[in-house]
Amino acid sequence: MKKIILAAVSMLAVALGTQAQDQVRLNPSHPDAYVVQKGDTLWDISSEFLVQPWYWPEIWQVNPQVENPHLIYPGDSLRLVYVDGQPQLQLQRGPRAYQLSPGVNGNRLTPQIRRQAVEDAIPAIPLDAINAFLSRTRIVEPNAFEGTPYIVSGSDNHILMGAGDTIYARGDFEVPLASYGLYRPGPVYMDPVSNETLGRQALGIGEVDLLQLDPDNRPGFSVATLGVASTAREIRLEDHLMPVEERSIDALFHPSAPAVTVNGLIVGVDEGVTQIGKFDVVILNLGERDGIVPGNVMAVYKRGSVVRDRIAGDSVKLPDERAGEMMVFRTFEKMSLALILEADRPLAVMDSVRNP
Repeated sequence: MKKIILAAVSMLAVALGTQAQDQVRLNPSHPDAYVVQKGDTLWDISSEFLVQPWYWPEIWQVNPQVENPHLIYPGDSLRLVYVDGQPQLQLQRGPRAYQLSPGVNGNRLTPQIRRQAVEDAIPAIPLDAINAFLSRTRIVEPNAFEGTPYIVSGSDNHILMGAGDTIYARGDFEVPLASYGLYRPGPVYMDPVSNETLGRQALGIGEVDLLQLDPDNRPGFSVATLGVASTAREIRLEDHLMPVEERSIDALFHPSAPAVTVNGLIVGVDEGVTQIGKFDVVILNLGERDGIVPGNVMAVYKRGSVVRDRIAGDSVKLPDERAGEMMVFRTFEKMSLALILEADRPLAVMDSVRNP
């Protein structure tokens, strides 16, 4: 029975792959070859070749003889060819600059020499648009801030603080850490359809180093002297300390159509912006439990308005209209962060997201 199920799954995978190949549409003005430039993104290059850039995996020809064939660097050449009647992109490595650095064994330097590429692989989407969300802003449990240390003062009693300042926090430092992330409690998100609590936004403020820890007059509490190492925003009183959670984009992150049926909503946007446009970051009520993964591209639809039918004497809802595209770049259990890549008109919270 198990073999029959595995065979059925295999046949389904082949069928889905063939269906996706059949849906690949080349951009009418596509080049036959393209040399990757510094500043390019995978989304931009995909758009050069495809009408629907999220079908990039269907035409990407992995060459096992090329080191890290999934990664594309400035200077590399991409050539469009046809194999069995299907378009494929083949990679030819361009000249790359290297720097020499000592090999490292544990914490000791060894006599070896390592080659390290000067140029980094191109990202899937503009990193400067999402940098703050990669290692700082995250979604946490609604009660995650309860019992965490918080800022009580800056040096000279300042109430707004920044990089290079000394600040003071109070709380339970039972297991002190060398450094902490600074977070500001954001809104708690509820699913508009099911009313389920999805999570709370923890807005990343910066990072601090622990300089000194002194006892407090409140049992179990201490007063910490902290040095501000970096900030993304001004530090305020009552911002909280939490363990640093460093995150970065997966090197194999690429545009892709979701493998599941998508039917969700935009439930939030950074900094409370009301009109959402290109390169804004939005929060979705879909997450890992829904089968969403980084790189998934989704279409955004504006809800059709309800108008009065003066002949029939009743109301009629107009069809939803496609208004943009987004790509998920970070996922949590119940929610995701996505970057708006295209917006034909201003988008807003409660716009729906679906398969592209």
